[in-house]
Amino acid sequence: MEKLKNKIYNLLKWSEQHTATDMIYLARGGFWLTLGQIVSAASSFILAIAFANLLPKETFGLYKYVLSIVGILAISTLPGINTAIIQAVARGYEGSFMPSLKTKIQFGFLGGLLSLFLALYYYLNDNNNLALLFMIPGFFIPFMDSLSLYNYFLQGQKNFRSSTIYGIVSFTGVSVFLILVLFVTKNIFLITLAYFLLWTLFRLFFLIVTLRRFPPKEEKTEETISYGKHLTLMDLFPLIAQQLDKILIFHYLGPVQLAVYNFAIAVPEQIKAPFKNLKLLILLRFSVRETEEIKMGLLGKILKMSGILIGVVLIYFFIAPFLYKLFFPQYLESIFYSRIFALSIIFTSAILPLSFLQSKLAIKELYRFNALRAVFQIILLFVLIYYFGIIGAVVSRISADFLNLAVLIFLAKKLK
Repeated sequence: MEKLKNKIYNLLKWSEQHTATDMIYLARGGFWLTLGQIVSAASSFILAIAFANLLPKETFGLYKYVLSIVGILAISTLPGINTAIIQAVARGYEGSFMPSLKTKIQFGFLGGLLSLFLALYYYLNDNNNLALLFMIPGFFIPFMDSLSLYNYFLQGQKNFRSSTIYGIVSFTGVSVFLILVLFVTKNIFLITLAYFLLWTLFRLFFLIVTLRRFPPKEEKTEETISYGKHLTLMDLFPLIAQQLDKILIFHYLGPVQLAVYNFAIAVPEQIKAPFKNLKLLILLRFSVRETEEIKMGLLGKILKMSGILIGVVLIYFFIAPFLYKLFFPQYLESIFYSRIFALSIIFTSAILPLSFLQSKLAIKELYRFNALRAVFQIILLFVLIYYFGIIGAVVSRISADFLNLAVLIFLAKKLK
């Protein structure tokens, strides 16, 4: 066993000559993050199979529409604090955790209230289904995402093992219970209630476990919440843009086409996830390195990562028809859109310059980047979805991702 460890260690050290990256660090942290992502992806995939085969397209489209709106309303829980906590804890300011959690919950009540207002709006317009559907998240928005802050606390401690184990139990548990609900009922109200209730309970449980096992130390910094608010404000329009494609497709084309679009992007998005996991490790590593040192090798790393991702896209292009025929036979029309959307996987390499800017608290540069990409993507979505439907949404997403990478490289090069 010891010989095998030494061989793996030597192989990783050898690979550092070609990747210009600390492969030992990536392997140690990346193992747990990758394991968690594999289980998460598997759970999501199995759940998607259940939704595809057990729910009518119209019902699933309505369900995804509600989750898309809630994705925007949940911005009120200040998701930027998640990144701020990782950095604060990594620097030893664990005492910032509880004040940050309270702040997220307090601000989250705004999102919950807006959800209830939406319910009232749909009720007054004689749409009782959507009225009832938006009442449900109104009571969960302040808590569901806020309670997951424990995960970012653990990541800041580089306690990837606990973070991954808790995540695996949560994803698996929620998926299993939701599938059971789908077998028992096709009632969209019960399915939606189960989704929000399950995630809230699992996150509450592991928050309590984390506080008991790893109680935060007292030292804190006042800039954590402030920086988290800045990050949230920076991401405001990009976060809206992330959900806008689904909302526009629902309004222009209806719930059935939204279901088709969702399954078109679902598999490529899952493929991106393991690569996006590297962002956490990169952010932690960049936080303790000098700016000029990072800039020297940044472009080379981006090109190497993009090259790997091109290979991933080519593989997916050929296996996509087989996957959909086997697992999602009701959504064969999604294959065409999915193969095109897979091109966006290449631009996942944007995590490198983005992590660099975030690690150096480059607030001004991040504001510029987020404003530009959000305006560009929102305009494209409105125009292209209106005139071209689903393919317009796909082209909008790919174009926006390409612009993101180009702008981030430019800003990273200019950073001093």
